[in-house]
Order: sequence, then structure tokens, then C-alpha cells
Amino acid sequence: MATYDQIKDRLEPTSGMETEKEEEKISALVSQINSRFSQCETTREDDEDRWLQAFHNYRGRYFKNVAFRDHEKSRVFVKVTKTKVLAAYGQLIDVLFGANKFPLTIQETRVPEGIDEYAHLNPLKEQMGMNENEQPIPGIEGNMDYVPGEAPMSGLNGGLGFPGDGNDLAPGTTFDTLNGNAKLGSLEKEYEEANLSSGPAPSPEMPQIKPAQIAARRLEKLILDQIEESNGSIELRNAIFESCLLGTGIIKGPFTYNKTLHKYTETGNGREYTPETVKVPKMEFVSVWDFYPDPNARTMEEAEFVIQRHRLNRNQVLDLANRPFFNKEAILECIRMGAKYNKKSWETDIDLEKSQYPDIESNRFEVLEYWGTIDAMSAREEGLELDESIDDLEEVQVNVWMIRDKVIRIVENPFKPFRTPYQAFVYEKNPYTFFGIGVPENMDDAQQIMNGHARMAIDNLALAGNLIFDVDESALASNQTMEVFPGKIFKRQAGVPGQSIYGLKFPNTAPENMQMFDKFRQLADESTGLPSYSHGQTGVQSMTRTASGMSMLMGAASLNIKTVIKNIDDQLIKPLGQAMFQWNMQFYEGDLPIHGDLEIKATGSSSLMKKEVRSQRLTMFLQTVQNPAIAPFVRMSEVIKELAHSLDLDPAEILNTKDEAEIYAKIIGQQNVNKGTSPQAPIPGELGAMGGDGGVPPETPGANNPGNGESPIGPGNTPMPGEMEFTGQVEEPTQ
Repeated sequence: MATYDQIKDRLEPTSGMETEKEEEKISALVSQINSRFSQCETTREDDEDRWLQAFHNYRGRYFKNVAFRDHEKSRVFVKVTKTKVLAAYGQLIDVLFGANKFPLTIQETRVPEGIDEYAHLNPLKEQMGMNENEQPIPGIEGNMDYVPGEAPMSGLNGGLGFPGDGNDLAPGTTFDTLNGNAKLGSLEKEYEEANLSSGPAPSPEMPQIKPAQIAARRLEKLILDQIEESNGSIELRNAIFESCLLGTGIIKGPFTYNKTLHKYTETGNGREYTPETVKVPKMEFVSVWDFYPDPNARTMEEAEFVIQRHRLNRNQVLDLANRPFFNKEAILECIRMGAKYNKKSWETDIDLEKSQYPDIESNRFEVLEYWGTIDAMSAREEGLELDESIDDLEEVQVNVWMIRDKVIRIVENPFKPFRTPYQAFVYEKNPYTFFGIGVPENMDDAQQIMNGHARMAIDNLALAGNLIFDVDESALASNQTMEVFPGKIFKRQAGVPGQSIYGLKFPNTAPENMQMFDKFRQLADESTGLPSYSHGQTGVQSMTRTASGMSMLMGAASLNIKTVIKNIDDQLIKPLGQAMFQWNMQFYEGDLPIHGDLEIKATGSSSLMKKEVRSQRLTMFLQTVQNPAIAPFVRMSEVIKELAHSLDLDPAEILNTKDEAEIYAKIIGQQNVNKGTSPQAPIPGELGAMGGDGGVPPETPGANNPGNGESPIGPGNTPMPGEMEFTGQVEEPTQ
């Protein structure tokens, strides 16, 4: 049986001539992408050194540029960096995923386009097209008196118009726009029979809806469901952790993914497995080590191109052949040629623990994924069909995959409007570079100094805590060992005066070193914005003795995290929400809950803090409207809906409709009647004897009617002799 090396020798070219022929086959497009990839590698070398230093500080290992003196015995590394990184990561996760869902909220714009902000049910609208005498209004198409070719007449609400009165209808006017019909977008079918009008209801008694808000919240529900099914929360957590560690996090997506739905149908003889394939959006985490953006760009919006580097095994490369628009023949040819992987220098430093494993270069494939612009001529040379109106010198947006300098996929950028399916966000913004700054880099100097003082303290304690002797060998008898143990006896020579063995005590400088250690640990708190008490420091400080003092400190400590969350909001959550909206408008195969020119905005993680404040304000407002003078002016059902939504509850699931509310109100009223003691208790909704809802109002307890809280009838005053209520006997006076 042939070995793997023998098969490898057969598949790969061995002679220099064959290698030159292979290089001659490299197309202009491949050369252009390889050139840009090399430029990106060279530009980000300094960033790779920063990331390696941060990674080693997090792992608690000294970087290759750290050298020790020969007399230094201790190699201790205090992992304060790891504690800070995990503290920052934990605080971000706690804020972003505090509601147990992806931190994305979609709201309608202040002035929606293509759909109404308010729509209400107008009972008088059924009379449109009729005058006061219930006769058809002349001049309206469809009425009996309408004469084709003549100008329509005005006076829709009962008034009659006449030609030349200045109230002629403008061209393109329809019955809907004339009567103020509501623009409901995708809600047209749902409210088809409601005959709604645009604008808010003129009185609180009239029902009204918010079409723009309903559409935005339905779209939010759809997008959150798509993100959860693609494990978007897990991918976002991975990106957030890498942003805390290295300063930059990358999320790829949404891109189209064919998902298999496992379904079973009843055939009469049992259930038959009938899988179904649907298009779904997918997002995934991309490590910053594998991400090569345009070196001249400072943000994703400025990037002309980006390149993602993949490290795939043989099975993963074969799976690419089953994906759309991949060249299966080219993929199989690359597999027959064997694995080819160029291991980077940073991979050697990261994978030190894996040095015992087989060489990665012999069992992995390096795959480059390119998103950006190329000239139309190079694209046509690779077989990409472009519109004839595009000149060869024009730039086109493409997606290219390469293995072993062979193009295995080339397609036009499918997203409209054109966008690159990557979102990059930073932990702390570096204003002049693409990549950000993480927690380890901020405290790099403090970490090194803490390690130095910890090593000095340990080395000093090794001397100060051990027995060291000064021995006068001339005063001791010969052939004696210098081993020291309890009960040891040293023999002295006769006639030699003085002490022969002296114990030496080295000064203990460990307290001074640990003082410097604590000082620079505090400086690490300052440089990172993560105080030690925010992640579990046990020492009691002056302000942490009370709950109010601790609350003030925690509020100040969260300022740095709020800045990071704002970066995530602006650079990840909002662009991702817009990309998900565009993907659904372009690729979603089902019925969308939104149509038309409706603009939406993703408020992102900042909405999570707004929701808490909003729920508190709604609760306070509910307490205010309990005043009977204010209650008639408030739409209580709308207030309750907004309160439920601010608490992440679905109002449609927990709130009753108006008809259901009336039914339950009658049931509750009947139960209150059955519990009453009076047989003539009033029925809810009917007027009492005095025209009120509850009949004659009870008398307020007065001086002769002191109530006890349960009944307005009190015991009254004790009757005196001579009064009708007095039942006692009065003795006659004696003569």
C-alpha cells in the first residue's frame, strides 16, 4: 500500500519545469488578489505583535522578547490581565444579553414613509358618497349622476359643488386619497374590512392602530427569530470576547444559507421523511487573525476590499463543492493536488501547546475569500458573465474564493445595495487605524511591572526566609560536613578562640515590593476603567461600607463599559440590523410582515437601557391617571400595550381585545354582585335610582354615625331617660 507521502509525490509537481508551468497558469485576477493579500499582511505586522503580546498576557506567559538574568530564579506571572478581560467581557454580556435575547430593536421612524403612523376607525366613513338626503353626490365616479368627461364636483360630506368653484380634484386623485383612506402597507389584507382612515382618532372612544409601529415590531420579531436559529447570540459573544482581548471583533453576515427543515408527512402507511430546503440568513464569528481589510481604510465604510483567510481540512473543502456557484471540478482538482498551507509566524506563537501534533502544512488547505472590486476584464477572463454595457476598465463588485491559486468561485456581489457582509467593531477606538485597542494593551506596562515586583519579592523571600551561615573553617575540625539539621554537632579545634559559625539574616524587602505591586494594580484599574471592586475585590474601602456608596462607585465604573457598548451599538448592532432588513427584503421567500417604502432604524443595545427607563415612566404614568379627572383623557389600552412591550412581553398574547375586555368586565361585575349583601344590588352598566352607576351613594359617617370601617351604620349614642328609645325603668321620687 502506498503511503501518504508517496501519493503526495505523485499528485504534486516535483520538477522545476512543472512548477514554472503552474505559475504561468496563474490568471491576472489571482495575481491581483495575491498582491493585495501580501500588502495587507505587511501592513498589519505591528498589529499582530500587539495581539500576540495581549494574548500572552491573558494566558500568563512571557512573550519571546522577555529575557531573564541568570540569577533570577522566579518566573512567576500574575494573571491580573485575565481577570480584567473576563470582567470586561462579563459586564458587556450582562448589559447586552440582560433580556435573554439578541440586543436588536427595530422601531419606526418619526415620520414613516409609505405607511401611516396612525389609522382609526371612522363610523361616519360609511356615509361617504352620500349627501344629507341619502342621495348620491354628483361628480363622483360610480354614482348615477356622474357624467364621463365632466369635471368631478366637490362637496363629499353632504355639500354640493359646481364647475368652476375652485374645488376641482387634482389629476390622479382616487377615492381612497379623497376620503383619507389609511396607508397600511402589508396590513392591507388584515384590515381590509375595517375601512380605516388616516390619522389619530378624534376622540378616545374611537379605536385606532399604529400601522408603522405594528410593521416594525413584526419585522423585529422575524429578524430576532432568524438570528436565534443561526446561533447569532453565540457568535456575537465570541466576537465580544475577542474585542475585549485583542481590541477588535468581527461578525460576518447575514449571508444566504440553505437550511434543511426536517419534516415528516403522513402517507397512510406511516410517516415519511420529507425534508425541505429553505433560504435563511446566517451570521458567524470571524477571528481578527483571519481578517485582512483594506490597509488604507480606517473603517468598514472606507474599505475597498476585505479578505478572509480560511484554514480548512479535506472534508471542509469537499463541502464547498455542494454550495451554490462553486466550481466542483476546480475543487476536486485542488484536492488531487494535495494540501497546501502557509503557516504564519503568529500561528507558531499561539499554537505552542500543539507543537507535538503533525505538521499543519501537510493536512490543511489555505482558502482565501475576497470581497471587493476588480476590473471587468479580469472578471470576464474568469468566466463571469457581466452586462455588455459594462466597459472592461470599469470596476465591479465580486466575491472570489481561491485555493492553490485557482479560482473556485466567482460571482457578482449579490447584495443590493452593494455591501460587504462584514461588521467590525472595536473595544476602544484607535482614531488612525482600522483595528482597536483591547484591555490587555491598556494595562501592558502595569502588568509587566507587577510581574517584576512579584518576582523580586519571591527571590528576596527565598534569601530572607532561609538559613545562611558564615563558617570559619580554620576553627573547625577537619573532615566535617556542612549539612545543618536539628541536633547537629560541629567539632572545634583546640586552642582556637571565638565563634566559628555565624548565622546571617538578609533584609526582607518583600513588603516594599508588594506595595509597588498594589500601586500598579491600582494603576491597572485606572488604565482599563475596570476597578477591582467591580469584579469581586474583597477589601473594604471607605465608600464600600454602605449600599449608597457602593452604588455610586458602580455607577462611575460603568461609564467605561457604556462607551464600549456605544461602539458596539454604532459599529455592529445598527449595521447588522440594516443588513438583516435588506436581506429579508431581497431574499426572504415567505410573506414579509412589511412592504412598501418604510424606513426602519435599529436602536441596538442602547434600547435596552431605554426600555428600563420607559417601563418606570409608564408605571408612574399609570399611577397618575388614577385621578378621575385625568382618566377620561387617556387611552388606557395603549398605555398597557406599551408597558407590556417595554417589559419584553408580547401584547397580543397577554392582553384582551376590546370585546374580550367587555366580556370579562361583565363577568367581574356579576361576581361582585353575587358577593354583595343587598338583594337589590345594581347591575353593572345600568343606572341607579339617582342616575349614577351605583345607586344612592352611602352616607358619610358623621357624629351620630361613627363607622368602624366595615359598615356606614354605627352604634349611635346611648338614649337618655325620657326619650322614646329608652327602655329602662325610672324610679318615682319619694314624698
